[in-house]
Amino acid sequence: MSPKRADIPRVDGMLRAHAIQLPEAIWEAHGIVVLGRRIKSVVFSTDIAIIRNCNADAVMAVYPFSPQQVISNAIITASSKPVFVGVGGGTTKGMRSMYIAQDAEAQGAFGVIVNSPMSNTNIRLIKSVLDIPIISTVVDEDEDIRMRLDAGVSILNVAAGKRTPEVVRTIRGKYPEVPIIASGGKDEESIRKTIDAGANTISYTPPSNAEIFSSMMDVYRVEKTKNQDSIIDALSERKDDIVEFLKLLKKSIQ
Repeated sequence: MSPKRADIPRVDGMLRAHAIQLPEAIWEAHGIVVLGRRIKSVVFSTDIAIIRNCNADAVMAVYPFSPQQVISNAIITASSKPVFVGVGGGTTKGMRSMYIAQDAEAQGAFGVIVNSPMSNTNIRLIKSVLDIPIISTVVDEDEDIRMRLDAGVSILNVAAGKRTPEVVRTIRGKYPEVPIIASGGKDEESIRKTIDAGANTISYTPPSNAEIFSSMMDVYRVEKTKNQDSIIDALSERKDDIVEFLKLLKKSIQ
């Protein structure tokens, strides 16, 4: 029997103690083994600073612009964890998506993500040049899952907002073996609902840099005042030592 997460020894560094910790409920997921790596959590971000400072198992690098190889290469190079790279679906498709996907694999991506409304023909084209898995984003239960799987999709990424657990449950009922990544929301309860519905892996959207900075600055403003007081107190307590040190320093200069 495997130990509970609370019983697992944890070793942290002082400077890394403020890294983003994903909600504990995420670790209740069974995960998906992708190219030999078991992945229970995926952070949805292209921010290298956040990617380097969170405890997710993998990265989902998708952004609202046409995919660019220089961006995927920067993220993959900087990341210490597997990266799934978006390669198109809306405005970016056809041969361009195929070449971007091929380059992503060469850069070291663990998988590529395609969004609707990419055609199944396009997915077959991408599959023809890849060895890494194709992940297809699903936004509702009307998606023709069978056609996606037949075209070469290996993993489904369900992103249906508040209806995600419902959509996951519907897909799981029809396809009990298909690997599913799903957005779990921000709180423990919604994450557990998504896992109970049948998600293998949970994707998590972290707070932005601006949000993190805002909360940190509130603390720093308070600490700044405290630190000034403590420095003055320390200097007062060691006044004699400081005087002796200055005398010795003066003699050495003479």
